[in-house]
Amino acid sequence: MNSPLDQAALDQLFLKARTFNGYHDKPVSVDQLHAIWNLMKMGPTSANMLPARLVWCHSQQAKDRLADLAAEGNQDKIRKAPAAVIIGMDEDFHEHLPELFPHADAKSWFAGDAEARKVHAMRNSSLQGGYFILAARALGLDTGPMSGFDNDAVDKEFFGDQPKVKSNFISTLGYGDPATIFERSPRPDFDKFNSLI
Repeated sequence: MNSPLDQAALDQLFLKARTFNGYHDKPVSVDQLHAIWNLMKMGPTSANMLPARLVWCHSQQAKDRLADLAAEGNQDKIRKAPAAVIIGMDEDFHEHLPELFPHADAKSWFAGDAEARKVHAMRNSSLQGGYFILAARALGLDTGPMSGFDNDAVDKEFFGDQPKVKSNFISTLGYGDPATIFERSPRPDFDKFNSLI
């Protein structure tokens, strides 16, 4: 049986973790990107569909390409980060279900229903994006997830050869500089947004 994590782990994953707008000048290695994936892929998705498709912008050239397609306020954040990632979603994820979910004919559940695939791709790639954030934090890294970019342009630039893959959100990645964060925004108590029935 699992035991609750200690306070230090809870602080690192949730309570003291923050979204960063800038990072220390310390590189993120390709091995660290692999380590993030190897954790985040273990998070649950519907029928193990794993629809997220990630593009890791590790080189300065790749970060510049992505920054050019972002809102003005996000461009420098992307250019100056040690790394950035595009969390995309494959709307034809069902093609991989015979391998990923061999327990049933799950591919047939989605074949011929493009709208259902879009909904599942968005929901489950968003879950995987959350796992990305927690995996990075668990490995001692910080993130700066964001919208604020031209989805269509990013899709064309980075997923042009995969027309069924669409961008969901993007994030910077590195060792966060505390000087770049705002004061923490409010997090309401249970009763404000929860119902217990």
